[in-house]
Amino acid sequence: SAQNDDVYFQTREIQNKYYDAVPAIVAKYMKGISEATGRHYAPFVYYGAEDATDIIIAMGSATETIKEAVDYLNKQGKKVGCVTVHLYRPFSKEYLLSVVPATVKRIAVLDRTKEPGSAGEPLYLDVKSVYYGVKGAPFIIGGRFGLSSRDTTPAQMIAVFKHLAKKGHDGFTVGINDDVTNLSIPVGPEVRINEEVSELVFFGLGSDGTVGANKNSIKIIGDNTDQYAQAYFAYDSKKAGGTTRSNLRFGKSPIHSTYYIENADLISCSLDTYLFKFDMIKNLKKGGTFLLNTTFSAEDIVNYMPNKVKKQLAEKEAKFYIINAVDIARELGMGRHTNTILQSAIFKLSPSI
Repeated sequence: SAQNDDVYFQTREIQNKYYDAVPAIVAKYMKGISEATGRHYAPFVYYGAEDATDIIIAMGSATETIKEAVDYLNKQGKKVGCVTVHLYRPFSKEYLLSVVPATVKRIAVLDRTKEPGSAGEPLYLDVKSVYYGVKGAPFIIGGRFGLSSRDTTPAQMIAVFKHLAKKGHDGFTVGINDDVTNLSIPVGPEVRINEEVSELVFFGLGSDGTVGANKNSIKIIGDNTDQYAQAYFAYDSKKAGGTTRSNLRFGKSPIHSTYYIENADLISCSLDTYLFKFDMIKNLKKGGTFLLNTTFSAEDIVNYMPNKVKKQLAEKEAKFYIINAVDIARELGMGRHTNTILQSAIFKLSPSI
């Protein structure tokens, strides 16, 4: 149908009352979901110290990582928190202000997007507008993280809190080293947040069955024990014949880690040539276990291994095991598929399973 400009304009504005009603409707149903599931849902959910002075506002899976950083810092005597955005549009000033502690002095808003040419990213601008003209408004800066699924770790979120505490520059980035526009902030060493959770990393060869075996392993743990279980898988672009990296976590407490493992209890490598290609041991915690699939004997592997790897294993006081899964697979008629054999070895080396 055809409309005159004044009619179209007016009908567009009539929609305001419907959009204005959405936050309350969403809050009502989120409350019902919370009662049914036991999990707290609301347009905005606050997590952290009741008297926090510094908070991060963000949305998406990264908020789980931020919560880990919040717990870590609060245990050290800091007063920090975070706000998770569950309802982004319509953006509700009322519901946001209702969850932010009155003690907050500084806010960092994180966006997982880049808006070239804009004064800031979308969520950041929304939060700024909420506090525009408010007497005693907190100091607010915006930053970018995790573009193209760049891994977001607790160490990065701790770095954001440190940057915020000193009222650092606006428009910062975290998770990269920006040596061109110099907007990135320094990130400290990775920290192990939950020692009660076992963390395992597996380096495999694309199509050798490592990923499939690890999917089976985590399913076995999740279905047949009282432990929580999680698995993340990373592949390179070549798929078959390329490198795979499996990240497995399991433990008695809920797992909130939405990032790859940096301090593994156990690392398994299905191809000994990877010793020369990848710095695998850097992700092994001190006193951890390293399992290597190799056709070399215990005596020969010492001469084969790079000195750098030997040094790392010694410095980390690692427990080092080797297995010749290739010959075992051949003897059992399994061809080159060593995955099930390595899977059995992992169960043997993981007393928490």
